[in-house]
Amino acid sequence: MKEPVKTACALDCYDACRIVVEDNNPLRYRGDETHPTGNGALCALLNHGIKYTERITKARIDGKEVSLEEALEATAEAFRAERTLLWRGSGNLGVMQEVTNLFMERIGGSLTHGSLCDAAGEAGILEGRGVNRTLPWEQIAKSEVVVVWGRNVTVTNAHMIPFIEGKKLIVIDPVRTAIAKKADLFLQIEPRMDYYLAIMLARFVIMEDSQHDEWLEAYGPDVEDFYDYTREHRIKAILEHIGTDIGEMGRLLDIIRDKKTVFLVGAGVQKYSVGSYTLRAIDSLAAVLGLFGREGCGVHYLGDSKAGFDNPFAVETTSVPKATTKFSFFDTVLVQGGNPAASMPDTSRVVKELEGVRNLIYFGLYENETSKLARIVLPAKNFFEKDDVRLGYGHPYVEPIRKILDAPFALSEYELTRYLFEAFGFDGLESEAHYIRRWIEQCEGEEGCLRSPAYCENPYEEGFGEEGGEEFYFVDEYDDDFINAKRFTKYRKRSEKKPADTRFWLLSPKSSKSLNTQFFRDDKVRLHPAAGFAEGEKVRLRSENGEVVLRVALDEDVRPNCAVVTNNTVGVNYLTPAIESEYGHNACYQEVKVTIEKAEEV
Repeated sequence: MKEPVKTACALDCYDACRIVVEDNNPLRYRGDETHPTGNGALCALLNHGIKYTERITKARIDGKEVSLEEALEATAEAFRAERTLLWRGSGNLGVMQEVTNLFMERIGGSLTHGSLCDAAGEAGILEGRGVNRTLPWEQIAKSEVVVVWGRNVTVTNAHMIPFIEGKKLIVIDPVRTAIAKKADLFLQIEPRMDYYLAIMLARFVIMEDSQHDEWLEAYGPDVEDFYDYTREHRIKAILEHIGTDIGEMGRLLDIIRDKKTVFLVGAGVQKYSVGSYTLRAIDSLAAVLGLFGREGCGVHYLGDSKAGFDNPFAVETTSVPKATTKFSFFDTVLVQGGNPAASMPDTSRVVKELEGVRNLIYFGLYENETSKLARIVLPAKNFFEKDDVRLGYGHPYVEPIRKILDAPFALSEYELTRYLFEAFGFDGLESEAHYIRRWIEQCEGEEGCLRSPAYCENPYEEGFGEEGGEEFYFVDEYDDDFINAKRFTKYRKRSEKKPADTRFWLLSPKSSKSLNTQFFRDDKVRLHPAAGFAEGEKVRLRSENGEVVLRVALDEDVRPNCAVVTNNTVGVNYLTPAIESEYGHNACYQEVKVTIEKAEEV
């Protein structure tokens, strides 16, 4: 390679960095300091992940290595079955991953709907705003106060750090994260209480007459009804359950009052059946403060990266829920770039379902629990080995992905689709270059600074809804049987005593050493020393769904009633439930409490 080539990182994260490849033999690259959000640095996941040794380099059928052509022939034959499914993961991102949809539509196969990640929160956003527009990082840079709400920025969004330095910082989280240790105010609240915190804060803002009347008159005329709704919530009982008090609430409001404020909200706050209500409540608080459509203000969550695009891979075919897929219903299942045997909730059920599939095909980069179950294994190309386009769900910038390396032993998504089209005698598949060009041509700006067609310099400046001009809809209901929320809306008799709950909230955040189940895998549970266990001892975690044995890592930054097991931990999803959120068809990984005991005592 004579001249440096600019490409993009396709690992699944907010930042979507641009990479400058200086040589391809051996591979040498660096971050691009001219990228609007990349800061010239690259994360450890990219630097270590590219050297990961569990790469699949040989195709297999029934456990035996075969040629790529033999594996493709077997794959085509498997797709002649009556009931077929494509289940796609998201460890690596790129628009061309969805080209396989075109084949599934032609054979009348099924796809999935919903998400393992963020769909509950997005559903709540859509209820209030009508459309989910990404808040540009330029607006975050103009803020005076940043509230990091259930988001471990240093792990999931490290390139955001320079944009929030020097500002007043508030962190809300059950765990004292690295960013929380730098905060001007840290609220270490009870898990699953983010909805109530937002409702209480909104109520106090209105009580002290700090709401943004001018904004509310234009876009939030139902604020009085919302205030009446907040008054249905009893202050003392709820604050006690949240794990805070009026003093802390007052200090938070003192910091944000009359300041340009941005909420950076993470997916952790909505990993519950009622996750949509949480985002809607946080949005409602932001609306009371008049934070939408004002410079330096807003709510930043995962955006819809395909918003505004005419997606050539959008198809009309049947779909099944992603979080609770019943794999055994299908004769043939293609798992593309995912690891459902470990990453989906309720591992016991998922493994049993996958074992019931006659033709389980794994198409991916690395060996994992799913590849070991598969009848057919197809090695995939990584993002250095193919052309693609990277959209961002954390910012509006679009980056071309350019082929840097050759990998004749593996397939791109387009190459697999082209083979299947030819094997079935289908026409109508355009060239790979055609599809890539179609995505790029829809972007705004110039090469080096391409933006999504949905880019707004100041989202919601003209109101809400797809076309703007509409009002904001406040949250107006909430019913949570998991924690018996109705108890907080009524006074209890003095004689009533809440029975002691000796279980631990299970929290499953992302790890700094992995991308979900990709790369390094952990075997630990982080517990507060007050939980009564010793460093390094084996403990058995049990839920209604299953159990797992892990080693204890003591950590005073964890709430005493919480067990933190990162989502890269082997076996964590034996504990999690196979249920969907009330809205959004999202997985509910944290809708569970666990008991913990010494493993040797069982």
